[in-house]
Amino acid sequence: MATKSIGQEYLKGLWDENPVFRQLLGMCPTLAVTGTVITGMAMALATTFVLIFSSLVVSSIKKLIPSQVRIATYIVVIASFVTIADQFLKAYFYSISEALGPYVPLIVVNCIILGRQEAFSSKNSVGRSLIDALGMSSGFVLALFVLSAIRELLGAGTFLGYQVMGPWFKPWIIMILPAGAFITLGVLLGIALLIESKTKRSQ
Repeated sequence: MATKSIGQEYLKGLWDENPVFRQLLGMCPTLAVTGTVITGMAMALATTFVLIFSSLVVSSIKKLIPSQVRIATYIVVIASFVTIADQFLKAYFYSISEALGPYVPLIVVNCIILGRQEAFSSKNSVGRSLIDALGMSSGFVLALFVLSAIRELLGAGTFLGYQVMGPWFKPWIIMILPAGAFITLGVLLGIALLIESKTKRSQ
């Protein structure tokens, strides 16, 4: 298999291997914290921090990790950065930390992060691992932004807490409920599949 260029390595996370829309990973935070753009972006950025630094560390020490304990080692590395992210939010953005609840600590078991360590960082150079982590993080941020923006706009008529819909708009209460998360994600996945099928036909 030909080695991807740096650009291809990054861009794959935005579409071809988007962790949410294509691989259906990280569904727990994707569905749970995207009721507003602020909480969705806070989770996305916390996950980005953990993924990037975990990938850098794992790629740097991969030759020192015995194969028998590699998963346990990855989890320890990931948990260390999750703790940093969690404490940072509690110290400087307490209201957001409270809104996210247990979902920041649960980044430890996020399949996106653990999966990238096993599938990529443990097999590639530090540079490529960084690009891969940046690409996957960008794809995750994009997915959570789109999902949370749609849910907040339709569910409350606001964007980043600011009212953007006129008095004529009646909020769709279902969109800020768990059912709204599933409906919105289902529609977005359908659109992604439609785009993919049309792209394949045109090739």
